Amino acid sequence: MKLALQIVLGLFSVIPLAFAALGLASGMAGADPAAPVSAAIDNQYRYLSGVYVLVSLLLWYAIPKIETHFRLMSFICAALVIGGAGRLVSHLTVGPGTPEQWAGMFIELGSPILLVWLWFVVHKSKAG
Repeated sequence: MKLALQIVLGLFSVIPLAFAALGLASGMAGADPAAPVSAAIDNQYRYLSGVYVLVSLLLWYAIPKIETHFRLMSFICAALVIGGAGRLVSHLTVGPGTPEQWAGMFIELGSPILLVWLWFVVHKSKAG
């Protein structure tokens, strides 16, 4: 159960890192080459890409001893859910984003499932 969670988290951690690297390198123009890009939007997009790098690094920090990092994982999960809620608000008020953004929203809003899985891993490690 623990190893499977570690593998899933390791695989999922590559997603924000890949998008973060792309966002840092190409800015907003990489997200939507056809859209006009203001300096302020590009600046904010690159900043948030840097935050995604931190999310990956925090996950990598937690994964080896995942059963001891429930609180950290709770904060990461909260950040993901809040971000996913922001994507949902954008979808409902501005319109649908790209397929990648849709996938991100579902992963972010579904991340509490991984936290429940971690809760079982933590309690199993305490019992055994």
